[in-house]
Amino acid sequence: MTPDPASSFLARVQTSLETLHPTERRLAEAILNFPGQIASYTATEMARMAGVSNATVTRFVRKIGYASFEEARQAVRSEQSAGAALFRVEGPGEELKTELARHLEQSRVNLEQTLAQVEPTTLDALVDRMLGAPHLWVLGFRGGQSFARYLGWQVLQVRSGVTVLPRDGETLAESVAAIQPKDCVILFVMRRPPRIMEDLPRQLQATGASLALIGDVPGLQDMPSRWRVACATGSSGPLFNHVGVMAICNLLASRAVEQVGPEARRRLTRIESLHESLGEL
Repeated sequence: MTPDPASSFLARVQTSLETLHPTERRLAEAILNFPGQIASYTATEMARMAGVSNATVTRFVRKIGYASFEEARQAVRSEQSAGAALFRVEGPGEELKTELARHLEQSRVNLEQTLAQVEPTTLDALVDRMLGAPHLWVLGFRGGQSFARYLGWQVLQVRSGVTVLPRDGETLAESVAAIQPKDCVILFVMRRPPRIMEDLPRQLQATGASLALIGDVPGLQDMPSRWRVACATGSSGPLFNHVGVMAICNLLASRAVEQVGPEARRRLTRIESLHESLGEL
């Protein structure tokens, strides 16, 4: 069976398993356990890890549709940078203390890089619009949904008319149709986005609302919007490190609370009073 040239590296390996020679299959299974290793290993190192010969590695990569081991490794690197978590899993052996130190350092780097790219005037202008717009819409998909919910929840303390999308049981079009020109829209654009994200910023901007993009995708600065906030999400492990994104959410929410007027302060007072009378907290 000829591999589909459009298939991912992992898809090619998985679909080839039943047709492989036993030694090639052993190599394939080793790769599927820790596919990210191939991005940094040489063919000799890969052969040693799987307990096969260099010739087996060569035959295997050709069977799954690559001209050479180097071409297969470049394909893995490309998919790794696109965000596939499985490609970021490393083999066993890391000491916990070392891993904690790496994680802490990566978090520090992400925070510094994210905040260094932020213009204070951009944040202030966005917060002013978040508070002054008739309605605030906050959108996020996949990983971005968590940040959209967090930011929407925090801002809801100081203003009404906050909607987080997408909502259960509704199409996105049903909600986007309600966005008005004077509204404010915040869209989280995180890596490995759904296909709808290819056109969504343009559709949101077409509503006439003030649009802000927050995310880590390549090309964020070229997407149509009024404001763009780029976040660093590099990682020392298999998952993206989102401390920079959370820092931006916290900054926006904190600035919103700090800048509220008398009406918003009355809202905060009423919320706290209701917390007490309802015994919720």
